[in-house]
Amino acid sequence: MTPSTRSFSAFVFSILLSTTTSKFIASAFAPTPLSSRTIVTPINTNFLPSFSSTSSFPLYATSTIPPKNPKSNSSSSDITPSTKFGSPLSDSIKEANRFAIGFLKGSIFDTFFAGSDYQRAFARFYALETIARVPYFSYLSVLHLYETLGKWRRAKYLKLHFAESWNELHHLLIMEELGGNDKFFDRFIAQHIAVGYYFVVIFLYLLNPVEAYNLNQEVEEHAYATYDQFLKENEEELKEMKPPRVAIEYYLEGDMYMFDEFQTECELRRPVIDNLYDVFVAIREDEAAHVKTMEKLQTELDVSSMNEDGECEVDVF
Repeated sequence: MTPSTRSFSAFVFSILLSTTTSKFIASAFAPTPLSSRTIVTPINTNFLPSFSSTSSFPLYATSTIPPKNPKSNSSSSDITPSTKFGSPLSDSIKEANRFAIGFLKGSIFDTFFAGSDYQRAFARFYALETIARVPYFSYLSVLHLYETLGKWRRAKYLKLHFAESWNELHHLLIMEELGGNDKFFDRFIAQHIAVGYYFVVIFLYLLNPVEAYNLNQEVEEHAYATYDQFLKENEEELKEMKPPRVAIEYYLEGDMYMFDEFQTECELRRPVIDNLYDVFVAIREDEAAHVKTMEKLQTELDVSSMNEDGECEVDVF
């Protein structure tokens, strides 16, 4: 291509470019027909926080966003795991659960952890707390599965069951500090029962959450009765013993948010920990709180915790 030819080509290209640019600019600033315009309407700001009553400028958008009711998408039939996936239990099934837990308690705990000294009692409680934590792990596993599959999601129940497992964890840590896990045989029995129990509860929770909650209610009632009997038989001696450090950290010095989370009866609890007797009283009352929660979870009632605004009104001194 000669220089003159290249100059002519460049001249033609510049003309085409300027023509195209002019058309683009003209179309961009040309008035839009009314029929094709987007009607711009002010946002309904009633649901937004008001920062100043003197604001003089409106907010604009292409649509109005209505306020959302967090409970509007939940019908009365899917508020709780029991109403969504479960069905009521007959009295015969409840009696069967009561018999099964009583039989296991008498045949295993009363046999393998027999003894009148404190170390055997602490070993018994260690095994009890190792197993008592398990149902809450099972509930969480199934609820996470439902959430992953998109079948059901209620975050408050994940939080509730984690708070319950957190409480049982600290019961376990207390028993370990007292020497309840010193013997290999005690650890072996407790841990292997816990692993098997985990899968049993998962199966029951998938089958019918009401059944799983009722079974755990029986476990927690036996735990309450066991601690209550221990306190009555050893009150004077326990009052002379110092509390474990982990009990002081959990009940007195720690963050009480997780402790309040499983208080579903809207009762503000602040245990007094001056001696070992007080520690076991606090643990016993924790088990009573778990029993009440398990009872409520078997109904259509939605649970509430001390941390929910507007749900529990309690005077804090």
